[in-house]
Amino acid sequence: MKVKRLTFTRSNSLILRSMIYPALLPGKVYPLGASWDGKGTNFSIFSESATAVELCLFDQNFASGPGEEIRLELEQGNNFIWNGYAPGVGPGQLYGYRVHGAWNPQNGHRFNPNKLLIDPYAKAIAGDVQHGEEIFSYPWGDSAGDLAFSQLDSVYHIPKCIVVDQSFDWEGDQLLQTPWNETVIYEMHVKGFTQQHPEIPADLRGTYAGLAHPAAIAHLQSLGITAVELMPVHHFLSQPGHLAGKGLSNYWGYDSINFFSPYSGYSADKTPGGQVREFKQMVKALHRAGIEVILDVVYNHTGEGNHCGPMISLRGIDNENYYRLVEGNERYYMDFTGCGNSLNMSSPQVLKLIMDSLRYWVTEMHVDGFRFDLASALARELYAVDNLASFFDIIHQDPILAGVKLIAEPWDLGDGGYQVGNFPVLWSEWNGRYRDEMRDFWRAQDGKLGEFAYRF
Repeated sequence: MKVKRLTFTRSNSLILRSMIYPALLPGKVYPLGASWDGKGTNFSIFSESATAVELCLFDQNFASGPGEEIRLELEQGNNFIWNGYAPGVGPGQLYGYRVHGAWNPQNGHRFNPNKLLIDPYAKAIAGDVQHGEEIFSYPWGDSAGDLAFSQLDSVYHIPKCIVVDQSFDWEGDQLLQTPWNETVIYEMHVKGFTQQHPEIPADLRGTYAGLAHPAAIAHLQSLGITAVELMPVHHFLSQPGHLAGKGLSNYWGYDSINFFSPYSGYSADKTPGGQVREFKQMVKALHRAGIEVILDVVYNHTGEGNHCGPMISLRGIDNENYYRLVEGNERYYMDFTGCGNSLNMSSPQVLKLIMDSLRYWVTEMHVDGFRFDLASALARELYAVDNLASFFDIIHQDPILAGVKLIAEPWDLGDGGYQVGNFPVLWSEWNGRYRDEMRDFWRAQDGKLGEFAYRF
């Protein structure tokens, strides 16, 4: 079945696969994202330079293949936030956005409504991005490169966002707040830790539920650890182009495309939004065993890459606001990460996005702390690393985040990026050189004794 595209006005309604979607009512600016109140859902998204924003609603067929799509125009409210309220729309509803505006890559504008976009505040995402020419904002092979405009629709290649019911019985669960001097951290990969575990049921291996299984928890307790540090669980780009062409996938997950959604590929529960419930159940089980949950978070870049990368979310929503562009040549991206782009830490909206994400994982998901990948990049408001940057000031003043574990990977790939020992109060740091030299010493590497003594 082909996609059925219909433009809605506020006086229309449509019966779509036995469901009635009424006209949008005036919505609320905040909170951003999709917020269900028991009667309907408020949709809210930021874009300063857009000329129009369409909310796209999909029937459930789109969770696994072709289906039907309807489009509803949002109203622009205060602070460049587009919003609308959809009565009767609730948990499990699939959605995305199409954002209209100027196509002028040389000045930083890359709007293309042919591309379906993931909500930056989506709390769950149904599946993975499917690699193909359709997800790029320019046609492959065009002599103009990324300056050309693509007419291809990406709707079948971009996973749909899911409206989520956040209710959950935590049964009194709270953050454990284990003192630092009693903390022993086990860094792990959610999938890799249980994928081959013989005592865990096959259908739970490699999942959040697998990590919550009594056999997994018993092993962790036998080691004497007090916290697990999970390698990236934010929804990520699983098949970047350089891997897709080789039939490979992104195992490690350091290419986030959303900062709120637990990666659906690690969930045994395949119902819409099930990954959120399963993640919460995992945290509750680990807390009951006295084990804190720390997340390895990647806020320094996204999986959209450089100017030749795909259009999945932020690039198509408001490219010049969300990314650091080269001053005077805004076609290109500043790259302090080695991954093609860097988030724009001088943008109030980027700071809000990161802070909202951090608070969400603490208040809604009950995680105990964060390890920040390439944390020096988060302190680059202009060019140099600044330990008095707004990002640090905001965290220090936040009553929620000031009480959780904050761990910096204190470097990035830019000039002056190695900042071990320079992060401000409240922060702990990975000491990379100490770690490497200790490991080499225990591996009996030649010529390491002097360096070992110095680091020790």
